[in-house]
Amino acid sequence: RSYSGPETEGQLLNSFVQYFGDSLGRKVKRMPLIEETVLPGDSLLTLPVVIIGNGPSGICLSYLLSGYRPYLSPEAIHPNPILHTKLEEARHLSIVDQDLEYLSEGLEGRSSNPVAVLFDTLLHPDADFGYDYPPVLHWKLEQHNYIPHIVLGKGPPGGAWHSMEGSMLTISFGDWMELPGLTFKEWAASKRRNIKSDRVMPEEIACYYKHYVKVMGLQKNFRDNVYITSVSRLYRGKDDEDRSQLNENISTQHLEMEDGQKSLIKRNWEVRGYQRATDGSHVPFCLFAENVALATGTFDSPGRLQVEGEDFPFVLHSMSDFGAAISKGKLRGKADPVLIVGAGLTAADAVLCAYNNNIPVIHVFRRRVTDTSLIFKQLPKKLYPEYHKVYHMMCTQSHTVDSNLHSAYTSFPEHNVLSFKPEMKCVLQSASGLKKILKFSVALVLIGSHPNLFFLKDQGHSIGHHSNQPITCKGNPIEIDPYTYECTKEANLFALGPLVGDNFVRFLKGGALGIARCLAIRQKKKHELIESGDGGGDGVP
Repeated sequence: RSYSGPETEGQLLNSFVQYFGDSLGRKVKRMPLIEETVLPGDSLLTLPVVIIGNGPSGICLSYLLSGYRPYLSPEAIHPNPILHTKLEEARHLSIVDQDLEYLSEGLEGRSSNPVAVLFDTLLHPDADFGYDYPPVLHWKLEQHNYIPHIVLGKGPPGGAWHSMEGSMLTISFGDWMELPGLTFKEWAASKRRNIKSDRVMPEEIACYYKHYVKVMGLQKNFRDNVYITSVSRLYRGKDDEDRSQLNENISTQHLEMEDGQKSLIKRNWEVRGYQRATDGSHVPFCLFAENVALATGTFDSPGRLQVEGEDFPFVLHSMSDFGAAISKGKLRGKADPVLIVGAGLTAADAVLCAYNNNIPVIHVFRRRVTDTSLIFKQLPKKLYPEYHKVYHMMCTQSHTVDSNLHSAYTSFPEHNVLSFKPEMKCVLQSASGLKKILKFSVALVLIGSHPNLFFLKDQGHSIGHHSNQPITCKGNPIEIDPYTYECTKEANLFALGPLVGDNFVRFLKGGALGIARCLAIRQKKKHELIESGDGGGDGVP
């Protein structure tokens, strides 16, 4: 099936959405878009955008693609006079329709992505200086700016927030976790929830995101319990493509076959996977998309030490597993301490959890306690007293100070884990090369997590800043155009959020803005070509 105009496009998508939902309700064995036997070359419905991941990144992008547009509020005055002057120059235009490079020029913030800094300062002016200024934007729903899309996620909207440890407070303020158009405080008041602190529980944030999708009318774009198995390029012969290509300058790359025959053109994405039905069965599907946006976050694969014995069942890699062991009483009455590896906030959460349950702790980490890159150095003491309590113990209760390993807490700075032994022993090595063997009851390795992009070719290793290396949020994020968030090494593939280094919710919203502007421009060009009679393709370039 092909379409050439916005009305037909919308009708097709609406029928697809309705059929998609109705069919699954009848517990059919396949999603209706494509039977597994259909060849990719056949003319079938191509969605303009498929978003993989339904956390805050995917939700915010869906919000903007649904036609919501931010404008400078009539009464607003941004505290940055240069930025405010720029905003006044095009007050009649939404931010999506303005030059993001021009607006973000000269701005500084806690993200390396300029559009993320721009959008954050519009939503939270001077937040890093401790001010609580209101946003300078107001939002309008403009139906004609709707770009058909679908958001695919493993669980309910909110992504990994639904599986985070519920007893800990978020690192960011509730206000910084909110998405455009609905403040966290408004939501909390409407639900009669008593928010006692500026920092909130992850379960509150998860509920807020789930409610946000509903109250903003985005549900039709979301599908839960969906697991992606492959995202791959399709190829068509050049002769076929010439008859339907709308704008050859956009998103096409010519490839010569090895035998020197006709060239092929990269075109469209094929997204395959399955949806888990209520009875546990898997319903396979296949979608075609002109554009794919990666919004998967980085919580898929816990970081590993890659040492001998790490696969023993008493070596854990998540807070949820540790919490389950405590709740089941597995650590009650154990004489040996818990071994916690890592110096980030999740490791600190584990230390607090063990400490509050009267479980002794051995805390091992590679850095010096004076290392300025430690996250504790970046957190104000008054706002994060519990984390500074852990940091104080890391500094003052080192093994060099307290040789009694059966005290409540002992730290081992500048130590590496060499191996785990079957008799629940661990071999450590200090910076000087001295080795120690310690006995423990359970080990907890919390050294960060990495995205799992197994569904991409070469697991996405080719699209990072460092080619042929795994994607990580800090060391090797996906390389993108800083203003469109399109992958520099793969046209029509976009990424946002932790995948491009924006770990905080307040900054990932800039990715949604950049992508929405890029796709809106391309959508407009497509419609202009159709109206002028120069093309009649089957998708959005």
